[in-house]
Amino acid sequence: MSEFDIWGYQPAAGYRQGTDLIGYKVEATDGAIGKVSKHSDEVGSSHLVVDTGVWIFGKHVLLPAGTIKLIDTAAETVHVDRTKEQIKDAPEFDAAKYADEPTYLERFARYYNQPHM
Repeated sequence: MSEFDIWGYQPAAGYRQGTDLIGYKVEATDGAIGKVSKHSDEVGSSHLVVDTGVWIFGKHVLLPAGTIKLIDTAAETVHVDRTKEQIKDAPEFDAAKYADEPTYLERFARYYNQPHM
């Protein structure tokens, strides 16, 4: 069992329950990746779905809350502790599988719990 909860917000991230993050810009460690299109703060599976727009043509990526290092509400920006390449290589978000498969989030947990920089 990992000591790090990938589905929980890091204490220093600045997340407050009830904050609507939809529409916030998302910044990887090396640049912008898109905007938040979906946000869940459900205990045990908190995450964002990011619309990458033209960066990864039409792709949506899921980022577990544990990847968020800072939420800047004044600038409406979410900073994550992964590179653009790590996010680009993540499993693609599939809304149908998300809704229908109870174990769907496990593949994201496996990917994002890998050692990173």
